[in-house]
This record gives sequence, structure tokens and C-alpha cells, in this order.
Amino acid sequence: MEKIFTDDDLIYIQNRGNSIEKIQQQLDFFIQGIPKINLVRSAKVGDGIWQFSEEETNDFVIYFDKHKTNYSIEKFVPASGAATRMFKFLNEFLNDFDVENDTINSYINKRNAKDISIFIFGLKNFPFYRELKEKTIQLYPNYYSLSNDAKYHALIKTLLSKEGLDFANKPKGILPFHVRDERIITPIEENIFESDFFKKENQKTKIHFTITEEFQPDFEKITNQFSECEISFSYQNQSTDTLAVNEDNTPFRVEDDKLFFRPGGHGALIDNLNALQSDIIFIKNIDNVSQNHRKVIETNKKLLGGVLLWMQYKIFNYLKLLSSGNVTEEQILEIKDFAENKTAFPLPEEFNFFQTEYKIEYLIKVLNRPIRVCGMVKNEGEPGGGPFWVQDEKGRQTLQIVESSQIDLNNKSQKNTAKEATHFNPVDIVCGVKNFKGEKFDLTQFVDPKSAFITEKTKNGKPIKAFELPGLWNGAMAKWTTIFVEVPLETFNPVKTVNDLLKPSHQPDNG
Repeated sequence: MEKIFTDDDLIYIQNRGNSIEKIQQQLDFFIQGIPKINLVRSAKVGDGIWQFSEEETNDFVIYFDKHKTNYSIEKFVPASGAATRMFKFLNEFLNDFDVENDTINSYINKRNAKDISIFIFGLKNFPFYRELKEKTIQLYPNYYSLSNDAKYHALIKTLLSKEGLDFANKPKGILPFHVRDERIITPIEENIFESDFFKKENQKTKIHFTITEEFQPDFEKITNQFSECEISFSYQNQSTDTLAVNEDNTPFRVEDDKLFFRPGGHGALIDNLNALQSDIIFIKNIDNVSQNHRKVIETNKKLLGGVLLWMQYKIFNYLKLLSSGNVTEEQILEIKDFAENKTAFPLPEEFNFFQTEYKIEYLIKVLNRPIRVCGMVKNEGEPGGGPFWVQDEKGRQTLQIVESSQIDLNNKSQKNTAKEATHFNPVDIVCGVKNFKGEKFDLTQFVDPKSAFITEKTKNGKPIKAFELPGLWNGAMAKWTTIFVEVPLETFNPVKTVNDLLKPSHQPDNG
């Protein structure tokens, strides 16, 4: 390390709060590469994914409602991401369209730019249309004398320019997503409304947003309207930033010869999640909100919560029994069966030959870990991580949520396994983060560092390699007890591009 970094570098690293050990580990990964994940098979209903009848779902909903008062519950919403990708195709249009010589029709035909066609056709149905038109007329006083093509160009420029609405540079959370009773609703508000399902009498509902510091006033302007909620914020800690390197794996430096650190991706948020003190934490992406389907969404939130509370109750009882030391061989067999069939953790064959004390020790280790129950929707071709059985270097098979970037798609058999996925993860997760003694787990101890990945980026026009930490619901939770539950597609309504706001789930329900 001394050869790679100067004394000034080491002081800079220390002042930022970064760990030298972690930087060394990252440099090793850059040099040696990160092994791709080893898919065994896709998880399916009956083989890793639980499916419930209407009656069973109702039983879990009742179980959740009955027991939720015994736990402190909180919602965790990663909300720091800017809306850049939402407006990518509109930015490309502004860069490439020649307003003097092109027509929008020729642009659409030449580039097969269906997104532009859909955007313009649906323009009046966007929740921000009225504000956009008023702002455009302010910036273009001659608006009404412009040709139709020039009007659309002016509207799109106003939507994205700094002097206009500047939507692409703002966080998704504060953008207008819905209109209800003539009122604009943001994703922040929808996430707050949706949290009613775990509300308790005479208690404030707890919601935590991870944000970027510069936008906190914008978030607070919205959240301050909700006095019945206890809303908190945190930022991605710069100590979780990762070092960027050149193509030859030497540290990349910016103009003043300083090392260049980048945010480590959403996997860095395991630290933010770890700081929360609630017993039960629901995780939901900021953009996965709906104007409609509210009853279905609430029912399935309670289903996931009910499954978690029931599983936790069973696991805690077994752990108390094992810890007492007063356990029979018959009970050990029962607990082994539960571990293998309910927590999806196959035990090694040699387990049967262990002495009783080692069996107890092993089962405690298997069961005493954080628990996550993840909703899984049927795969309809949307992007997103999928549920798979994967095998680690010790030959153990576990259930994991896997992103395509973790899979060796050049390997035919791995590629075929990836294609067989029947479900994917909409990031609807509920977590139990305390042990059977009521003590908080240190969630950073359950991360698989080998499930990070390396991406290629540019900085100041030069190619760099960036290190992405294990994703929050991928490698950062790799060593948790994992349960996958099928939930209906109505619970998944992400807004990946602005045109998604034209889908029925985001439009007023006039039916």
C-alpha cells in the first residue's frame, strides 16, 4: 500500500473516513477480477418461492394485524437517486434534434424513436403538464406563434433546462407523479400514504428516506405536512465511497492529483439500514408507487409482514430451545427439517454424524441471522433482479436475488439458467433485524464482499473502472435467512422512464 499511496493520500483517505483494508480489498478485486455468481437453477413456485391461496393470504394478513402492536415497525425508502434515466430519451432528443431543419416526424421515423412519439401523444396526461406549459410560456413569450414542432421542442427544453423545471437533475421523490382530486402527488407522499397499513393507535408512523443532502429542504417541504408521521433522513456515508482506478488498475487521480472516490452504489445503504433501531423494517423503492390498486398493495404488504412475524416466532422458539441445551435428538431432527425446508438452507450430509453439541451449535449458526421476506412477481420482461438458487465456493446452495451483471452471460449454461427465471424482485422486502434475545444484528457482518461488481465509466473524458458494492438486496443481504413469496403484478408499478407515468397504474382511476 505504501508504494501505491503517498503520505498525502493516506491522510486524505483517513480524513474521508475510508478504510484502508477495504480499499486494499477493492484493489485486489480490480486486479484479480470478481468471480461471477454460480447459478444452480431459477427459484420457482414450490422450489424456493412460496405461493398462497386467498384464504392463506387472509390468515397471514390477520396474523400481521394481530401482532404488529408488539413490534416497532419502520419503512425504509432509498430515495437519493436523481431522475436522470427517466428523461434520457428526451435529453437525447434535445441533443440531436435540429429545430431549424428537422421535423419531429422525420426524427421519430429516422431513429425509430417511439418514446418521443408516446411522450408527445400523452403530453396532456402528465401530472406536470399544467406547470410545464405555464413555465414554457414564461420562457418563450412567442410560444403561441411557434410551429407545432417548435412548441414541443420548447416544452421539452423547459422540462429539462436549468432555467426551466430541471426535472432530470432532481430526485425522483420530489417530482409530480400523480394527480388526485386536482392535487399533485409526489412519490414521497405516496410512500407515506402507503405506510398506513402498519399504523398503530396513538403512535407516529416511522418512515426513513435516504437522500442527498442538497435536496433535504425539498424533501422536508413535502414531509413537514405529515405531522402524524415520524420521518427521518440519512445520506450515503462518504466512508462507503469506492476508489476508481485506471485501466491498468492504478488509482485514478483528478487534476489536483487527489484520489478519485465514487459513491459505491445502493449497496452502501446497508450502513443506513443498519443504523435504524426498529424491530421490523419494510423496504420499498421510491418510484414503485401506484395511483390505484391500493387495497391489493396493502393486502400483500401485510402478507409479507405476516410471513415474517410467523417465521421469526418459529425461529426464535427453536433458538431458545437450542440455547437452553435441553434438546432431544427428535427435536434436533425437527429443527433440521425446518431449517432445510422453511429457511431454504440445506445442511451438509455430514451433519447427521455430528455429536449432539455440534449439531446444536451448527443449527444456532444457521438460524441466528437477519430474516428477509421478499415479494416476487411473475416475470413479464421488466428489468430487475431475479430469484435463483446459487452455489457458493463451499458447495452450499442458498436462495439469492441476482442481477444480470452478476451472471456470466458468456457461459451458455448460466445464460440458459438465467433465461428460465419465472419471477423477479420488485424490491418489496420486509426485514427482521433483531435476534431472539431482542438484540440488533450488525448487518454489515452478513454481506458477501465477493458479490460486488466492476463497471466501466468515464471521468474527465478518460476511461476508468469503478467498484460497485454488493447491492443492497443482492450481496449485502446474501447471508440472511431468505424467503421468497409470490405477490401479484399490481404491486409492481415502477417509473423507470417518464412515459411510465402514462400507464393506468399512474393515471387517475375514473372507473
